[in-house]
Amino acid sequence: MTVPQVIVLAGLGINCERETAAAFRMAGADADIVHINALCADATRLRDAVVLAFPGGFSFGDQLGAGQALANRIRHRALTDGRTLLAHIASFIENGGYVLGVCNGFQVLAKLGLLPNIGGTCTQEVALAHNASGRFENRWCRLLPACEGPAAPFGALGMIELPSRHGEGRVVFRDAAIRHEVIERSLNWLTYVEADGRPATGFPENPNGADLACAGLTDVSGRVIGLMPHPEAFVSLYTHYDWSGTLRSDPDTPDIGDGLHLIRILVHKASAAHKAPPIAAKEEL
Repeated sequence: MTVPQVIVLAGLGINCERETAAAFRMAGADADIVHINALCADATRLRDAVVLAFPGGFSFGDQLGAGQALANRIRHRALTDGRTLLAHIASFIENGGYVLGVCNGFQVLAKLGLLPNIGGTCTQEVALAHNASGRFENRWCRLLPACEGPAAPFGALGMIELPSRHGEGRVVFRDAAIRHEVIERSLNWLTYVEADGRPATGFPENPNGADLACAGLTDVSGRVIGLMPHPEAFVSLYTHYDWSGTLRSDPDTPDIGDGLHLIRILVHKASAAHKAPPIAAKEEL
């Protein structure tokens, strides 16, 4: 059986690549940490991968807005073949590849227009604005994956918990039309919720004030997903804030965190969809 190949980007201020790679390895994939400059030098490395992961971190120090500088580099810098990395990534997705963006990675994908990409032109349709609280938030969140839409397989998880840590995570839609399409197509695949499962409208359950209590978006294909909470930070029961209480209640609780369950579903979906053809030429984006 072929082991799924995952590329985890690193460099330029990204700082969660090791944890992200470890999570994919625990999920049964072979994760290769690749500096973004190395991928720009040889974008054909995407051909054998089933997932391209944009980890969390502070790319370029977030001085121009979270993920903006990195997104500009990916969108505009011409590689040796004359194409941009965004064009290669678009071809990768078109050929069945999956892209994951976590926290700063989600912000990059939003600014690239890959999420939610309703218009199909990689034009920015959503922004991750400063938290409504006006400060950096570091807290655990209850989340409910959607049971409908392109990312429906994640709905099998039911309510989960993941840690969030960001200063710019408030989902804001470009206009009412984009917001409507996100609702109609069930692209809001991960929602901040109250203990009873209702979408969280207030702080701290909704840690940033996101519209639609949105904690994560998918594109219309379901092959590009982004989320603000960090699944790689909860792959073991022992990294949960109440692990000891959980074990007192049920000593047989498996040592698996909700984040690992999420990554396993992603690896399974991506492996099943992988076609492994040569990356076809695509018109410059």
